[in-house]
Amino acid sequence: MNKNILISITTYLVVAVLTLTITTHTIAQNSGNKGLIYNKEYAGDIKLMTNGWAVAGHYGLLKTYYATTLYTFEIGELKHVREERQRSEFNAGGFNQSARAFVYGKKNSLFTLRAGFGQKRYFSQKARRKGIAVGMFYNLGPSIGFIKPYYLEIIRQEPGSNRVNFTDVRYSEETAAEFLNINRINGASSFAMGWDEVTFAAGVHGKIALHLDWGAYEENVKALEVGASFDLYLRDIEIMLTDDNRPYFINFYAAFQLGKRY
Repeated sequence: MNKNILISITTYLVVAVLTLTITTHTIAQNSGNKGLIYNKEYAGDIKLMTNGWAVAGHYGLLKTYYATTLYTFEIGELKHVREERQRSEFNAGGFNQSARAFVYGKKNSLFTLRAGFGQKRYFSQKARRKGIAVGMFYNLGPSIGFIKPYYLEIIRQEPGSNRVNFTDVRYSEETAAEFLNINRINGASSFAMGWDEVTFAAGVHGKIALHLDWGAYEENVKALEVGASFDLYLRDIEIMLTDDNRPYFINFYAAFQLGKRY
């Protein structure tokens, strides 16, 4: 996917958000003003993405019965579309049950920290304690990418003996031969490896989603979101040892949300 396609998708999302805002505002005006019982909303969600995951916290200000302004804080991981987890075989001699699964040809992991501002807008008001309120959620904001080197446990034979040991190795020109030798890989190193070597990338993100809320006008928040998101950084993010690393990530996602209104 090239940058022209990314620009087209971003333009489409912006137009969709503007159209949604005008439409829901018109519906609300035709429905008349309603009183508010709650003023604030706190919620968290777990987001499963086509290439990644995230957990988020939301702080909302209820403006009307149909519109809530949301401030979002989110942390997660973005993955390359070519990532494929597998397990080690010692020289094709048998399956190694104790080794961690690893991604062959992976150079770095990308974790992202996002802050966002947006709105949740319902299409219509439902009776209290009845049915599902249907609406839309949209969000934009800055993000920071944490690029952490990916380490593998490499099998090395001790000089002058038949004994082997496992050494944590990251990719470089000097380690390329053993890092990419499938028969020398025991598995992925500990998740703790590489955090002292993290580099950063600035970016922006956005999302738009269909929002389904069980009890949208009750104290407890119980909702499901299904939508699309994008992350755009100022430079290519080298995740895999391929020539198709890029500065942008587009995902479809589903998120389950729980929280409370006050």
